[in-house]
Amino acid sequence: MKRAKAIRTALIVLINIGGGLLLWLASGAYEYAHPNWFWLGLTLPAFSIWYLINGNKKRASIQTSDLSAFRKTPFAEYYRCILFGLRLFAFALLIIVIARPQSSDSYEDLTREGINIILAMDVSSSMLSMDFEPNRLESAKEVAAQFVAERSDDRIGVVVYEGESITQVPLTTDHRVVLNGLESLQTGLLEGGTAIGMGLATAVNRLKESEGKSKVVILLTDGVNTSGQVNPSDAAQMAELYGIRVYTIGVGTIGKARSPIGMRNGRYVYDWVEVEIDEETLRDIADVTGGKYFRATSQSKLRSIYEEIDQLEKTRFNVLQYKRKTEEFYSFMVTALMLLAAEFLLRNTIFRSLT
Repeated sequence: MKRAKAIRTALIVLINIGGGLLLWLASGAYEYAHPNWFWLGLTLPAFSIWYLINGNKKRASIQTSDLSAFRKTPFAEYYRCILFGLRLFAFALLIIVIARPQSSDSYEDLTREGINIILAMDVSSSMLSMDFEPNRLESAKEVAAQFVAERSDDRIGVVVYEGESITQVPLTTDHRVVLNGLESLQTGLLEGGTAIGMGLATAVNRLKESEGKSKVVILLTDGVNTSGQVNPSDAAQMAELYGIRVYTIGVGTIGKARSPIGMRNGRYVYDWVEVEIDEETLRDIADVTGGKYFRATSQSKLRSIYEEIDQLEKTRFNVLQYKRKTEEFYSFMVTALMLLAAEFLLRNTIFRSLT
């Protein structure tokens, strides 16, 4: 009898573990409207203990002078645990039902509002100064190319200027074209000088009719406005009128730099020249348009400036989320009712003599 009791106890423990495992697996399989009902699962061990303590009290007792007929417990006696198991699993399923499992179908309607950006690049001969490695122009091209590569959702164009200005690359989402345009930049293709106002005015003309709520010019120069028909302050007023932000970057070390001073036999002649940047004008342009002025004294500083602008001008995302919930408790409820029905039938038929 002790062996039979030990086996029944082991079976009850296994049934209890199975019920707990059912609740644990179900809790992670769905979303639940009332997940706190899972705390009822803590009562499963209490039911098992109650069953083990009170199970024997319901058994009939008889007196006999010979126990030989009872030394072997009928195997069907162990099946009595099935009735308890059916009831416990039904209870576990009903806990899941009242917790209301739900599945959800969700999707997002994601739209990107790219930014229209014009890179206005000074390509005057002073951009060949060697205070950057290998020179200011090559450093500016490299850093600008990295900036373009990380702005996949934006329309970007390139304007270049010396004593006059032209559009090197119109606004486009084809960044390969933009990168090729930057790679081909060189000095000496335009009239000599530095026409900051003309460069900004050309950039504004490219942006003013473009679609998009956010329009930006990144204007880079290493000098002072010395030519052109448009004053930088007038170009800044135009930018403000059309809602265009201008970030200005002054490129050049503090002090002197080895810079071109002329040409001899078709090659530039270099000498140490004082670096002069009209920071006041660049700062005024940025202030009028709601942008910001930066001074780049090295390539690493120039790279950090573009990174800051990248953070300031993040592409806007409009996200509409749709979610539809579906009740999933029906199958659990039907299964629980089937287990209770099976327990009732077995108790009143096959196990009637044992209970």
